[in-house]
Amino acid sequence: MSAVEGDRTTGYYRPQSTHNARLTEVARGTPMGELMRRYWHPVGLASYANDVPRQVRMLGEDLILFRDKKRRPGLVHPRCCHRGASLFYGAVEEEGIRCCYHGWLFDREGHCLEQPAEPPGETRRSRIRQPWYPLEERYGLIWAFLGPMEKKPLLPRYNVFEELDEGEQVFADDQNIGAGRLGVVPFNWLQHYENIHDVAHFYWLHYLHSGAQFGARFGEIDLVAMRRDLPANTKAPLLEINQRGLTARRRQVLPDGRVLNTVVETVLPTLRVVPNPFGQEGRVDHIGFVLPVDDTNLRIFTIVRARDRKFVEFFAERHAKIESMTVEERQRRPNDLEAQGSQGPITLHSEEHLATSDRGVVMLRRLFETQIKAVEEGRDPIGVHFAPGSEYVQLEGGSFISAPEPQPA
Repeated sequence: MSAVEGDRTTGYYRPQSTHNARLTEVARGTPMGELMRRYWHPVGLASYANDVPRQVRMLGEDLILFRDKKRRPGLVHPRCCHRGASLFYGAVEEEGIRCCYHGWLFDREGHCLEQPAEPPGETRRSRIRQPWYPLEERYGLIWAFLGPMEKKPLLPRYNVFEELDEGEQVFADDQNIGAGRLGVVPFNWLQHYENIHDVAHFYWLHYLHSGAQFGARFGEIDLVAMRRDLPANTKAPLLEINQRGLTARRRQVLPDGRVLNTVVETVLPTLRVVPNPFGQEGRVDHIGFVLPVDDTNLRIFTIVRARDRKFVEFFAERHAKIESMTVEERQRRPNDLEAQGSQGPITLHSEEHLATSDRGVVMLRRLFETQIKAVEEGRDPIGVHFAPGSEYVQLEGGSFISAPEPQPA
């Protein structure tokens, strides 16, 4: 047999490719979908809810968001439980939302308040409930809980937005890193989320391949040294699993001898805590929530701590420039959106060949697996709290610079 006849490495012999459904699919009843439904998720900015019904989609469910005339937000399934007309065409009133088809009125918790065509004294109305989900408002976002009510935890509070410096405010944003002004990003949520602990991509994609997309960061960049030291840099972060998620700590000596300590966090299920990539020192000034819209789409909502909206506008202007790039310019200087989106709607995990630099990705996936198993076995996953006061989350993320270390005599 010739060498050619025995070569089974061509694409013809490639096995059927698959994705890891347990980690990527988020519909109700799926392993990851049930884990996701044990946490609160942002469904939109507070401004999304008003007296015009708004279609939203999260965790594979189509829903209607509104705000009644008493300024209370509501989230219900679109199909009216009477005859199935969509509440997207409903009228928002003082106490809730009224179906356009026969006028049934539902409050924000799905109670049927009126049935105009039914005779007075009809008792069945009290037994009818439009499917709904509980909501809370905090930090300029509306949060929804889509899980079992007996497992509904407290909505978290975060130290970085509770402990503001003088003059600081909290802003909510839906146009930010990884999404730009796309709104819905057309690929699986995990492709973006696990990128947070992909150290090699930060150096290679954002500096060595596409140029300094995040600026100099505390000093001049030596690209030759960066490429030479890449293996050491990808192993440098100290990765640790804690009661919130996965934290990466990195210590780096800057060209002037000062020491930069960086803390990056992923807090389950979808919170990312990444220091400002453009070089500001100090505790993290924004955190992002990666919302799985469904299996092949995501959204990103960010909470920002700043003195004014200039910080938010800075990112919007930057993304406007990125999104105006031609296809050829994107080929020459791709960003996260191109790299992650080019993996496909859901990346084919069976074709991956993970290496030592993928430690963070592997650890995050294993952490999700353990929490999926916990839910399957009837236990609570990490990061859910039920006792008042326990919902306060102490985030550590940021970039902190210390003086040069004394050299040995």
